[in-house]
Amino acid sequence: MKTLTAFKRITVLFLATVFVLSCSDDDEIKVVEKAPETITELAVVTPELSTLVEALLVADGNLAAVLDNPSASLTVFAPTNDAFARFLAANNFASLDDVPKPVLTQVLLNHVMSGENFSGSLSTGYGKTLATEASSGANLSIFINTAGGVTLNNTSSVTMPDIDATNGVIHLVDEVIGLPSILDFATTNDDFSILVQALTRSDLTFDYVSALSTPSGSDPAPFTIFAPTNEAFVNLLGELGASGLSDIDEPTLKATLDLHAVAGANVVSSALTDNMMVGTLGGNITANVSGGATLTDANGRVSNIQVVDVQATNGVIHVIDKVVLPYTDGTIAAKVSSNANLSSLLAAVQAAGLVDVLNGATEYTVLAPTNEAFAAFLADNNFADLGSVPTDILTQVLLNHVITGTVMSGDLVASGSGYANTNATGAGDMPMSIFYDTSNGVMFNNSAMVSSADLAATNGVIHIIDKVIGLPSVVDHALANPSFSNLVAALGAADGDLVSVLSGNGPFTVLAPVNDGFTSFLADNNFASLGDVPTDALSQVLLNHVFGGTTFSTDLVSAGSGYSSTSATGAGDKPMSIYFNTSNGVQFNGVSTVALPDVVAANGVIHAVDKVIGLPTIATFATSNPALSILVETLAYADTGMPTVPYITTVSDAAAGPFTVFAPTNGAFGNLLTDLGASALTDIPTGTVDSVLLMHIVSGNIQSDGLPNGTVSTLGGDITADNTNFTLTNSNGTSNIVTSLVDIQAANGVVHVIDRVIR
Repeated sequence: MKTLTAFKRITVLFLATVFVLSCSDDDEIKVVEKAPETITELAVVTPELSTLVEALLVADGNLAAVLDNPSASLTVFAPTNDAFARFLAANNFASLDDVPKPVLTQVLLNHVMSGENFSGSLSTGYGKTLATEASSGANLSIFINTAGGVTLNNTSSVTMPDIDATNGVIHLVDEVIGLPSILDFATTNDDFSILVQALTRSDLTFDYVSALSTPSGSDPAPFTIFAPTNEAFVNLLGELGASGLSDIDEPTLKATLDLHAVAGANVVSSALTDNMMVGTLGGNITANVSGGATLTDANGRVSNIQVVDVQATNGVIHVIDKVVLPYTDGTIAAKVSSNANLSSLLAAVQAAGLVDVLNGATEYTVLAPTNEAFAAFLADNNFADLGSVPTDILTQVLLNHVITGTVMSGDLVASGSGYANTNATGAGDMPMSIFYDTSNGVMFNNSAMVSSADLAATNGVIHIIDKVIGLPSVVDHALANPSFSNLVAALGAADGDLVSVLSGNGPFTVLAPVNDGFTSFLADNNFASLGDVPTDALSQVLLNHVFGGTTFSTDLVSAGSGYSSTSATGAGDKPMSIYFNTSNGVQFNGVSTVALPDVVAANGVIHAVDKVIGLPTIATFATSNPALSILVETLAYADTGMPTVPYITTVSDAAAGPFTVFAPTNGAFGNLLTDLGASALTDIPTGTVDSVLLMHIVSGNIQSDGLPNGTVSTLGGDITADNTNFTLTNSNGTSNIVTSLVDIQAANGVVHVIDRVIR
């Protein structure tokens, strides 16, 4: 029988065991069953292994012959029929024929070990099966646990051990042992329980579970994992003075875990050499093999590799006795120079002459673009190489990645979003602003994402990012901040290609309404959406939020109050005016308050405001300036009688006019009351008030440079103007009515403030 093929032997044996010959007592023919010898023969005569026998015949590689080889010495963990039934159901296979043959073959080989291993000789630890890892051909490992019986990969238990065969031994098991991933091995070995806790912590910004389950042949598999034991983690907590993993912040934990993983390589122990730089996800560590395999991290801490080559289908694990830690010593410049993935940044820093800055005692937070990020930056800006970038531009770009002080990622996450100042120089020679948002990772200027955070240095901290951060315009800042999304939409919808305008050289000062400001503006003006606003009107409203030059909050506060010109067009095609007052915050035209000042861009500065600033009328400027409050009362008082002009309605109507209004200050009205012997405005008849007000209104939009030397016809009579000295004289010869503030331009006319009432 030893000369028969395996299939023939199985067939003959099967027939011999199931065929029963019935005969009378005096029959002389007897059927003598041959005792089974090999593993295959034992499987055939064991009813509980009939599915296994069928699988051996279906699989590639003539596995029945392998297990029938009389000269072999093998240990087989043999799944029962029920185990196979559960395996097929769990994997949605109707029958063994539905299992891809290569997969079925590897699964079966994962139940076979070389050598004869009886249960008494098994001990807790790793063995090797005849299954292999695809990229390297290395034999897969199997984790054997003998703490309570014999379990395999924490999924399958031996139910009947030590079935002796002539070429090995069979152990019946109650589950099919699947092909293990790295994650499977981590979860099956109780000595990795703290590592599993670390990998699955809910606040991690990277999904290690999904990554380490990536099948072989799919990026980023295969992996090489250096897996610290529970004791290694316990020792680390003691070293750090921490009571548990929860005491370690997320960026530090992630940076630490990254140092234990190599992506895209199945590095077995035989490939390790002395002084070998191992490029992990978190940076380089050094391997040595003389005197025992070890790993040395950037701090000089040495980890011993206790167990090597725990082979999974998607990579290999080496067990270590000490947790590898991120670099915690050296300056920022030194850390950059030691990180191969930051070599382009190092070259840029050297070219810009910033090495000494990053080596100094001043603490900085550096956003460090990777080599890939620099390659994309050069390509996007049509630079052949770093040498093609003008040094002054390169310097400013690099400084836009440097924040003074140490800002940990936890600080940013706690804040949520906001602005910081970089060391680049923006408009008005002020520090450039940078916007951060932690709603989905840690993002800067809505372009660069932190990929590795909180790399500590003696003079600060490094956050590695995936993009180079360009020098932002005011439009870039608006695009980066979700609070300005309505403003961005409005700029795109309005006439005049305002996005291109505000992306130009400038400089500009932009009062940027937040989203809620636009919502209120639409509601107040009965617009259902931005699309309902006429695009020409929308353009003028937006331009009314833009000044030429750079005006910072300190400039406004220093001035206290006053007027400036916007880019909108008022009556007579003159630049529209805007009034600011800082007595209670910083307000514009009495309606909009600065919520966040001084967001500095390369071509200007942004002040976020809480309301959209509508196009102002003469009434707007009268009501917003406290120095003209009695004029407002006087206009209202006149309207209670029979005025020649309905004053409040007229000066509030953007479509009326245009008018030129000489606006007396509160002090001017105080002098009038004294001159008339009145204690209050109401002591003066409304008719008199009406006639006085008419002397302050001129038809047309007459700015100061158009004021004639001579007669000016008001609605109440003629007065005389002296353009040279800016004085007005009434018909009675009362002069010295000096205009102290001129050319306040509104949509329906212009206002000149005067310090005497004309009568």
